[in-house]
Amino acid sequence: MHFCAYSKIKIRNQYKFRIYSLLLGKNSTNMKQKALLFFLFLFFGLPLSAESPKKTIFYQIEIQDEINSTSWRHVQQAFSKAAEIRPEAILIHLNTYGGELLYADSIRTKLLHSPFPVYVFVDNNAASAGALISLAADRIYMRSGASIGAATVVDGNGEQVPDKYQSYMRGIMRATAKAQGQDTIVSTAGDTVFKWRRDPQIAEAMVDDRIVIPNLIDSGRILTFDTQEAIKHGFCDGIAESMDEVITKLLGTKDYEIVHYKPTAIDGIMGFLTGTVLRGILIMLIIGGIYFELQSPGIGFPLAVAIAAAVLYFAPLYLDGLAANWEILLFVVGLILLAVEIFVLPGFGVAGISGIVLMVGGLVLSLVGNVAFNFDGVEVGGVSRAVITVLSSMILTVSAGLYISSRIGHKGMFRRVALEAEQNLEEGYIGVPTEQRTLIGKAGVARTDLRPSGKVIVEGEVYDAVSEDGFIEQDSKIVVNRYETGQIYVGRLK
Repeated sequence: MHFCAYSKIKIRNQYKFRIYSLLLGKNSTNMKQKALLFFLFLFFGLPLSAESPKKTIFYQIEIQDEINSTSWRHVQQAFSKAAEIRPEAILIHLNTYGGELLYADSIRTKLLHSPFPVYVFVDNNAASAGALISLAADRIYMRSGASIGAATVVDGNGEQVPDKYQSYMRGIMRATAKAQGQDTIVSTAGDTVFKWRRDPQIAEAMVDDRIVIPNLIDSGRILTFDTQEAIKHGFCDGIAESMDEVITKLLGTKDYEIVHYKPTAIDGIMGFLTGTVLRGILIMLIIGGIYFELQSPGIGFPLAVAIAAAVLYFAPLYLDGLAANWEILLFVVGLILLAVEIFVLPGFGVAGISGIVLMVGGLVLSLVGNVAFNFDGVEVGGVSRAVITVLSSMILTVSAGLYISSRIGHKGMFRRVALEAEQNLEEGYIGVPTEQRTLIGKAGVARTDLRPSGKVIVEGEVYDAVSEDGFIEQDSKIVVNRYETGQIYVGRLK
C-alpha cells in the first residue's frame, strides 16, 4: 500500500510530462510501449490530457462610501458568495471617512471570524469606522500618502460624544488590535519578549486624545498615521499603488484572478430599509398610524400607513433571517389584543397592556439575530440596542404627536391642518350639542357593560353614557338622569 501510494505520487510529480510525450508524441515508441503506458494511466489514475495549472482566486469587496447598513449588507452578501468559490483570500478595497459604529462593529466581527484571510488595501482614507475595520484584517496595505486613524466617536454635527461612548470605542479598538496576536522575540541575551503585532495602546490613542505615548503622541491630539508611520509602528504591512500591485508585489502571486463582488439593486434597497434612522421612522409610523386610527371611526389612511410601515419594517428583517415567523406573529397578536381592549372591552386592562407588551416585544426581537427561540448567539449589546431603538422611536412618536397637536391652527407649517374659521358664542355657535337634553327622564337599555362608562340605547339611538349607580350590566334597563358638558348620565331604572 505504501509502495503504490509512493509510486503514484512519484509518477505524477516527476514523470508526468515525460509519459505524456511518449504516449502522445511522434517518436519511435512502439505499440507495446504505448499500451503499457496507457495501462499505467488507467492504473494510477493519471489524466490522458495535460491539465493547465489553476489560477489563484482572490475575492474583492469595495467599501468606498460611508459605513452604514448598506455597507454591512454588501459585506454579508460578499462573504456568502466568497464561501462558494473558496478564494485564496478576501481583499477589501477601502476608502472611507467613517460611518455608523453599529455597522462598523458588525463588519469588524465578520472579518475577525472569517474562514479566509482578509487583506485591506487603504486607498487614501481609513478614518474612524474605517480604521476599526482595517485593524480587523489579517494584513493592512496602504497607498503612499494614505492615512489611518482618527477613530473618535462623534455625533451628527461632528462633536465628540460623552466619554461613555468613547470608552466603548476604545475597548473595541484595543480588543481588535489584540486579536492580531503577538510576535515572540528572543533577544541576544536569551530573554523572550512578546510584542503585539499591533500595539493596543496605539489603537486606543486613535480614539482618546488624553492618551500619551512617548515619542509618538502628546496629550490633546487624536492619533492618525500616514503610510510611513503606519509601517513603522506595525499598522501597515506594505505600500502599493493598486490592488494588482498588492497581489503581485506584496503577496508574490503572479498567475491570479480577481473576482469582484457586484451588489445588486435588491441589496441596495434592503440595505436602505435596514438603516437605523429609517427603522426608527418606520416604528414611529407604525405606532402613530395605529394611535390615530383608533382615535377615528372606521378604517382610513392612518391604518394604511401603519400597515405599509410594518411591511417595510419586517420584510427586510425576515428576508435577512433576523425576524422569525413567531416574532412577527407576536406583533400581530399584540395589535389584535389592543384593538379588542379598545373596541370590545371599555376601559384599559389586561388585554391592552398585554397587547402593548407583545407589540414592543415583536418589534425588539425582530432586530435580534435569533431563530426558533435560540438565543445562544445573541449578544447583550445587540438586545440593548434593539430595545433602545424601539423605545426611543415610541417616545419620539408621542412627543411629536403632542407637539403637532399643540401647533395645529397656529402660525407655521401646521397652520392649515385645522380650520381657521372661529365659531363665536356671540354668533350663535355652541360648543356641544343640546338635542340630547331632551333625553332626560327617558328609559333605555345598556348596550354594553357600564363600568362606569359605556354605551346605551335610548329611543333606538346609541349614545355614550356614564353610570351614576356604579357597575351596570349589559341589557339592563336604564334611565337618563341628566345631561352636562356634552355627557349623558344614567342610572338603573327602578
